[in-house]
Amino acid sequence: MKLRNLSVAIVGLAGIGLLATLPAGAAVTVMGKGLAQSCYQAAEFNLNPADGIATCSTALEEQALTPRDRASTYVNRGILRARVDNGDGALDDYNTAIALMPDLAEAYVDRAADFIARKDYHRALADLNKGLAMGAKAPEIAYYDRAVVDEALGDIRGAYEDYKKAVAIEPHFALAIEQLKRFKVVRRPAKGI
Repeated sequence: MKLRNLSVAIVGLAGIGLLATLPAGAAVTVMGKGLAQSCYQAAEFNLNPADGIATCSTALEEQALTPRDRASTYVNRGILRARVDNGDGALDDYNTAIALMPDLAEAYVDRAADFIARKDYHRALADLNKGLAMGAKAPEIAYYDRAVVDEALGDIRGAYEDYKKAVAIEPHFALAIEQLKRFKVVRRPAKGI
């Protein structure tokens, strides 16, 4: 018997991926040399977060920075604060970065990760969508995080599609590849057949 009008269901296997690890934050490049550059490197290359926070703080207090580099340094310090479970400090830094430079896409993507940790999925989704629309420099991270949010909000198809987008952008993105293994595409007849 031929089946017409098939619908496709995407099923998440082995439980919801809310326990999925979030990738490292999207650090923002700071040009030139100095403490702000060292702060960026600490965030980008997962160096000692306590030392990185101190470096970022000193850069913000003592270094003459362009508005973009100042906002970027707040984002990078926020990433480092998140790594030591200082969510409130991280959120303060992301908010400050956004106030200084509202068009800094990475600030929204990283703030969304903080909202995910707080289970504030609707605010996370809004920030991820905004960061993606603004051209986040690491969109694979934003898509991965949005997939986590999609699952938390019950949008399994959206989660699957966002994990796939993350892997399409970065084919070696191990966290997203691992999450995709939990899904299975199931074809079933449409209702009424």
